[in-house]
Amino acid sequence: MLNIAGTLHRWCREARPFALATVVEVTGSAPLPVGTSVAVDEDGNAVGSISGGCVEGAVYELCRQVLRDVGAPRRARFGYSDDDDAFAVGLTCGGELDVLVQRIDPTARPYLAAALSDVVDGRPAAVAQVVDGPEELLGRVLYVDANGDTRYDTLPGTVRRELSARARALLGSGRTARVEVGGDAATGPECVSVLIHVNASRPRMLIFGAVDFAAALSQAGRFLGYRVTVCDARPVFATDARFPHADEVVVDWPHRYLERAAVDARTAVCVLTHDAKFDVPLLRLALELPVGYVGAMGSRRTHEERLRLLREAGVSGERLGRLRSPIGLDLGARTPEETAVSITAEIVAHANRGTGLPLSRGTGPIHRPPVREGPVLVSR
Repeated sequence: MLNIAGTLHRWCREARPFALATVVEVTGSAPLPVGTSVAVDEDGNAVGSISGGCVEGAVYELCRQVLRDVGAPRRARFGYSDDDDAFAVGLTCGGELDVLVQRIDPTARPYLAAALSDVVDGRPAAVAQVVDGPEELLGRVLYVDANGDTRYDTLPGTVRRELSARARALLGSGRTARVEVGGDAATGPECVSVLIHVNASRPRMLIFGAVDFAAALSQAGRFLGYRVTVCDARPVFATDARFPHADEVVVDWPHRYLERAAVDARTAVCVLTHDAKFDVPLLRLALELPVGYVGAMGSRRTHEERLRLLREAGVSGERLGRLRSPIGLDLGARTPEETAVSITAEIVAHANRGTGLPLSRGTGPIHRPPVREGPVLVSR
């Protein structure tokens, strides 16, 4: 849903009814994740994609039908088609999508409009959407804002309380997920299955070392959705003019800045200084913090010397095992721009537990199931 938040927010402001088709379950290889949506308004205007093109036509017609019927939400499942007809509806990637299609009347869903407003303005928000369970609850929405305050459509008390807690937890971790709640006397024998869409604050990329490689990396990091900070103790190099793509440029000793920086499991720490007086105290601290990625630039010789100094500084072998050095994947990169691609490729692979190998050398599904634990990247 949040992939098309801008258009949905406009339609809500205009009180324009629309049909919303949302991927609520993915089996096997599929091009887009759970939570991705397509919407169609009463004039036939469409926005979004749920399959990269394979089943969009069928989903569009289903949306038009739900808009005409003004009835209960409908479910549809799309899988691989081995029909001889080249135009048969199916996913050529071999996976399966479970899609919920519901009619949305913005005047009856004020909390949805409020949540979309937060998303469009870049504020953290979680939107919980009932996707399975008693028919009278399908499509109901619960909204948690950045302060943890909850607003909701009519929901049973037990479901509402449990769902509020789960939505707050997922908002804190920056992860969209499907959860099961209820299943007691308040909702009958069935559990209620809820898809919690999360628009989290941007994850942080902390780049230490105001060098040319940092300029390229800050641009690549911003492209990936990170909030980028460049830090260096030398004021002549750490300037806004040299790093126009960074969200902030800080003049400070790297380890001193990191001591006060807000970090979490999605944070990427990239050390590009390859100078022991900066690197050792900085990496000693970074490897103790609950960040998602720590990488350091330098040759293999520099790396071995750095490891020796870190051991002498008391860093354990287990913590040293977290260090990605020399930083980046082996792409044969030479320029700052190519090196930035190498570094960000490793960050993405690490966050999603990818192998970093060419897809042509692998087997099995290309699209992995979402990571349930550890560092994650924000998707929009």
